[in-house]
Amino acid sequence: MSFLTEREITCPANLLALAKTGTPPKVVIARAGAKLPMAAAKQAVEAGIMEPVFVGETDLIDSEAEALAWDISRFQVVSAVGEADAAQKAAAICGAGDGDILMKGHLHTDVFMKSVLTRENSLRTDNRLVHLFLMTAAGSDQPLVLSDCAVNISPDMATKQAALRYCVEMLQMIGEARPKVAILSATESAIPSMPSSMEAADLAAWAAEAVAGADVSGPLALDLILSKESVKIKGLTNDPVAGKATGIIVPDIVSGNVLFKSLVYLSGACAAGIVMGAKVPVLLSSRADPPAARLASVALAAIMAKSRN
Repeated sequence: MSFLTEREITCPANLLALAKTGTPPKVVIARAGAKLPMAAAKQAVEAGIMEPVFVGETDLIDSEAEALAWDISRFQVVSAVGEADAAQKAAAICGAGDGDILMKGHLHTDVFMKSVLTRENSLRTDNRLVHLFLMTAAGSDQPLVLSDCAVNISPDMATKQAALRYCVEMLQMIGEARPKVAILSATESAIPSMPSSMEAADLAAWAAEAVAGADVSGPLALDLILSKESVKIKGLTNDPVAGKATGIIVPDIVSGNVLFKSLVYLSGACAAGIVMGAKVPVLLSSRADPPAARLASVALAAIMAKSRN
């Protein structure tokens, strides 16, 4: 299809540089014995941004390592059989403080996330779980954080407030002195017939009182979030976020999922994904993720884990 880009997706250099500072974090991989999670782990180890802990069927882990010509003898391997066993053991390791990041391997997402939510694994906190994507355009280090595109289907106001706080926190941790967060709708006016615009206005009003060190504006349509030319034409040049956003809070999972996939498939953006709100950063990998996105996700999680230690 002619709209699809053929640009190579690349991991942003600044993200790797930030992740390489200090001791590599321990990344516990739930059901690691498959091609994609093992290849991602090898790439991240070679980049100097993680120390893996492999959880799963030991024969499969050894077989995949051998296929990659990778000597993993210096790394910890925890035996587990099946998806549920691997997920629970990996989560428990992180909950006990023996792992810095929890990473999804070869298992279903619902099984994996159940291990995060199981209170006996000690990963639950009082915070909402929210998924964030750090998007970067090909050849650029300029960030654009999107939330929530993968976990919360129809987030309520409390979840959106948490998402906004996480968005600001993430941007500050990667070096944005004053994040500029836009709240997405299809208009720049609060219209009763468009609930997302009313919710955006309420969220922006809340942020003005509750979120320090950031500029927040909404509702804003996508052109006013990304295009300085549209901002000029529509007379919003006094808005501190319009045309300069480094973060976007989306109204629901459909709009967020469409937005992030559009940036990936139409412009070749790299999407580094992470779930925040648990005791440790959580990585939700997808079979469709290119190697650069997997590496960027580990790098982002490493930065977040180190900043909290």
